[in-house]
Parts: sequence; structure tokens; C-alpha cells
Amino acid sequence: MSFPQPKPEVPQLPQHLIRTIDCQQGAVRALLVTNYLLSCGADKSLKLWSVSRGLLLKTYSGHGYEVLDSDGSYDNSQLCSCSSDKTVILWDVATGQVTWKLRGHAGKVICVQFNEEATVILSGSIDGIVRCWDTRSREFDPIQILDEAQDGVSSLKVSEHELLTGSVDGRVRRYDLRMGQLHVDFINSQPHHVCVCADAQCTLTSSLDSTVRLLDKSTGEMLGEYTGHKMKGYKLDCCLSSKDTHVLSCSEDGHVYCWDLVEGSLTLKLPVGKAVVQSLSFHPSETCLLTAMEGRVQQNKIHSCHW
Repeated sequence: MSFPQPKPEVPQLPQHLIRTIDCQQGAVRALLVTNYLLSCGADKSLKLWSVSRGLLLKTYSGHGYEVLDSDGSYDNSQLCSCSSDKTVILWDVATGQVTWKLRGHAGKVICVQFNEEATVILSGSIDGIVRCWDTRSREFDPIQILDEAQDGVSSLKVSEHELLTGSVDGRVRRYDLRMGQLHVDFINSQPHHVCVCADAQCTLTSSLDSTVRLLDKSTGEMLGEYTGHKMKGYKLDCCLSSKDTHVLSCSEDGHVYCWDLVEGSLTLKLPVGKAVVQSLSFHPSETCLLTAMEGRVQQNKIHSCHW
């Protein structure tokens, strides 16, 4: 006698609000969750927070205009950030001091990230150029310049030996830095945020036509489209849940939208507030989602480990 297989348990979604952090740094332009929370402020500051307690640990001041993006090194000893002041800054986490300030971009620097070993900082700008800076030599000239974009670089993601960029020219570019190869995929609308799945087989892009697209990284084939949210005039984040089961996106209508990756169906429309949800991040190990709206960061708990 055989029994029917039990239905797989439906993942619980991040609907329980744990806390709201008033960052007190103007509008929060981006947030990053590693072992800590980093918030980038319109008041020119970068702030480091304890995720578990919601407490401010350190404030980093040195930019001349709003901070637009940041990243942390693998050992949590260094931070890098970029700004509308056209600079990239390397910070010492413990002291809060500027250890290296880089100039060279002709316009505001939109995105920045370390490579895995934190030996290189990569920065993308509205000048259409990605610059690669060597953190070991601390030379003020980039070791490599990638200038294939025909318009501003709005997002970049480093993964092992590959670099993924999204540009206002409507193209997602994948650089194989080890082989010296470039692969280009055309998107019907401006891709303003890009990320890579945990298995490194797919890429996710969010565009100004209010569509999030899932692409096969190798072939560029469209695997899925996710719609319903509003993204018409702002650079908003998208991401995948920690186990790649769901797609999430910010929205201009004050919600976070969550879709089933395979089915494409809307699973959750999470209310955050009445303004634009500018940024979101999943904690890498704990079951929580953080979102940024205006000057606040909200932390929502996910009740199941299936994510």
C-alpha cells in the first residue's frame, strides 16, 4: 500500500516587522547586509549598524555629496564607498579613517564593489566607464578601464572571475576577466540593477519598464519575467532569496514584491510605507529582510528556513 507524498511546505514570507531604524542621514540611498548593516546617506555619510540590535556602531564621513553605494571586504576590516562627488573611498572599519581616496571618474559614481579577496575595487559611473583599482599598490591610476558601455553604468556585480554590469544603454555585459572575453545581452529597457543567482547560472535584472528579468547567464535566454511592481523613474534594487526560490524587487508604490522564481506568480506584496522603497537586502545567514525607504531601514523576519 502506497501513501501519497506530502505536499512541500510553503515557505513563510517576511511579513513580521522586527524593528525600524531611523538612520538620521537624510534619504538612505542604498543598504548592504553582510555581517553588519551599511547605510548610505544623502547627508554624505556612511553608517555601520548592528543587524541583531539595530544599534549604530560607526559613522564614516569624507564624501562631498550623497553616498550612493558601498561594500565590505571579506574580513570586515575595510569598506569602500562611492558618491555623487565622483570619488571612491577606501575606509578602515575600526578607526573610521579614510585610507585611500580615488578620483578619475567624470561623473557621479553609481556603484562599487570589492572582488572576493578585496585586492581590487571596481567602480561604475554615469560616465559609462568601469574602473578597477588595486588596493595593494594604492596607486591612484586604475589598473584596468572597461569603457564598452555607450551610456552610464548603473550597476555591477563581481563573481569569482566574472564581472556583470548593467548600463543605461540597455545592455547587460558579462566580462570574463580570466579569458578576456565580453558577452553582451540586450534588454528592451534600461537595466538599473543586476545580480547573480547563488549557483552562478542565471542573472537577474530590474529595468525602468517595471519588469524584472531572469536570464541564462551563458546564453542570454529569457527564463522568466516578473511584473506588477512600479519602476519608472528610480534606480531600485532586486534580489533573490537565499535559496533562489523567490525573486524580490523594490517598488515606487511603497511595497516590496515577491514572486515564485519558477511559476512567476506574485507570492507576497509587502507594505513598507507610502514612499519609494529604494533598496533591499537579505541577511546572508539569518532569516531577515531589510528595506530602505526615505531615511528609515525596516527589518522583517522570515518565519521559515526554506528561504
